[in-house]
Amino acid sequence: MDYFGPNGSGKSTTINCMLSLLNFSKGSITIFGKEMKPNAYDIKRKLGVVFQDVAVFEELTVYENIDYFCGLYIKDKTTRKQYIEDAIQLVGLEEFRKFYPKQLSGGLLRRLNIACGIAHKPKMIFLDEPTVAVDPQSRNNILDGIQKLRKEGATILYTTHYMEEVEIICDRVIILDKGKVLASGTTDELKELAKIEEKVTMEVNALEEKYLEQIKRIETVEKVTYQDNVLRVTYKKGKNNLVELIDYLKKENIRYDKIFSERPTLNDVFLELTGKELRD
Repeated sequence: MDYFGPNGSGKSTTINCMLSLLNFSKGSITIFGKEMKPNAYDIKRKLGVVFQDVAVFEELTVYENIDYFCGLYIKDKTTRKQYIEDAIQLVGLEEFRKFYPKQLSGGLLRRLNIACGIAHKPKMIFLDEPTVAVDPQSRNNILDGIQKLRKEGATILYTTHYMEEVEIICDRVIILDKGKVLASGTTDELKELAKIEEKVTMEVNALEEKYLEQIKRIETVEKVTYQDNVLRVTYKKGKNNLVELIDYLKKENIRYDKIFSERPTLNDVFLELTGKELRD
């Protein structure tokens, strides 16, 4: 499950309420069939939590940090040793076992933070924007690790600003804004909410206004923009939109280049529901 929305929409607050770290005014939260409360330690043992802010011990090495957090739940030393190795491999820290946090880059530090949160093999894992401000290599490593956790049977609740992450790892998605759920469902179900069928982008040099007006009059066209020699046409329905547009340009002897067609994105859905960009 993924929660996404702009800053201040309530993503982190939702997680904190689910973990009983914040009080809420009404309703109840049930996890694993039991009501979640601050003293529900039998539930909390089955949870893994990775917050936005890195929380590790500076005086401990990578291995020692993971060992400490895993040891809070796994007492058997043989089992814990194997779990630690699994966590290190999952996040790609094999070469950094003896490093201290201050010796790690921001991306490696976030990987360590994740390893500490999931080393005890929890059944449910809360990940609050784990890829914010990390390098591309670490980001890909983190996403690969999350997919492996899913395949191993863990339920993952994930908050993010990044649409591509949602597309890659999430089965179901909730869109939040100002503390309210605007929509929920699979990515395909959410895309059905967008009132567009297709977006076509192409380079067209010096396109005259009269041609823009004619394109706008096409029945299936929702919106047309033209800026810096880039023509963008949004269609609200239709199956052969790109072909028809190309045929029209050919008929008018208008030269074009670099054509790109795409289906609605989750960002389109968010704009449709809220009228603002996701990162506002």
